[in-house]
Amino acid sequence: MTELRPLGSSDLLVSPLCLGGNVFGWTAGKTQSFAVLDAYLAAGGNFIDTSDSYMNYFPEQGNEPGQSERIIGEWLAGRRNRDDVVVATKVGDHPEFMGLSAANIKAAAEESLRRLRTDHIDLYYTHFDRDESIPVDETIGALDDLVKAGKVRAIATSNISPERLSESLAFSDREGLARYVALQPQYNLVSRDTYEGARRDVVQREGLACVPYFALASGFLTGKYRPGKSIENVRDFPGLAGGYADTERGVQVLDALERIATARGAEMATVALAWLGQQPTVTAPIASARTVEQLPALLAAQDLSLSDAELEALTAASS
Repeated sequence: MTELRPLGSSDLLVSPLCLGGNVFGWTAGKTQSFAVLDAYLAAGGNFIDTSDSYMNYFPEQGNEPGQSERIIGEWLAGRRNRDDVVVATKVGDHPEFMGLSAANIKAAAEESLRRLRTDHIDLYYTHFDRDESIPVDETIGALDDLVKAGKVRAIATSNISPERLSESLAFSDREGLARYVALQPQYNLVSRDTYEGARRDVVQREGLACVPYFALASGFLTGKYRPGKSIENVRDFPGLAGGYADTERGVQVLDALERIATARGAEMATVALAWLGQQPTVTAPIASARTVEQLPALLAAQDLSLSDAELEALTAASS
């Protein structure tokens, strides 16, 4: 049984691998999504990440915001397992509730609760802090109201500057209001610069949990993208994964991953997630699976402890 970890200063206990819900309703239909969720829970997982804006991208494929939440909500209702799952969702990127004003946050939360078929959200993230003219006290005040009303258990944030993150935490401390317990940054072996540095310093200093998204760089770290190799992938956010294949860092990282994975008898994705999970401040990387067959390589990262030499080799390759 996978040992659960405390999420920052909250009372939430979560799996060391968070299951990303961005594919639900997009590249995974309802039946397929239910199968992945069932298999993840059966393997001891309990931490599911989604957003009210998933999947508001690639609208030409018939996507609409809220699809992922709706499927997760149907699964929770059908399986009657709400108390067994830590559900994280986000606010601020839904086209009808864009931004982090108090009115947006509260209205969006009600819609998320409706789609998720629940009376509470375990972890509520601010998705993007795009408009810095909205004072942090307005955003934190609205989130605190949701916590006091019992609609949210803990709050967190995602795409935010280190300055605004520090300001938000200081305001919460000064006013005795709900405080961010986690940061969800983009962070992986080929994308380290946005987190390592000022953001990580704040997370470390303030006792937050780091829950990285794009943990496998949109599939690049599974090894399926190679220089000169063309792959059709609807999940490749405009060229992100394929773009790494043509960089020196990308090539070096894949070579190092392949060497270690071969020596360990593991998948490259497993090794990449294990490296991330063993980084300072990281509590649970987020990875998504379109099929049940993709899950074992992700789950195996929870039990793979890389040696200091292996960690150093990967870190050096990705520098």
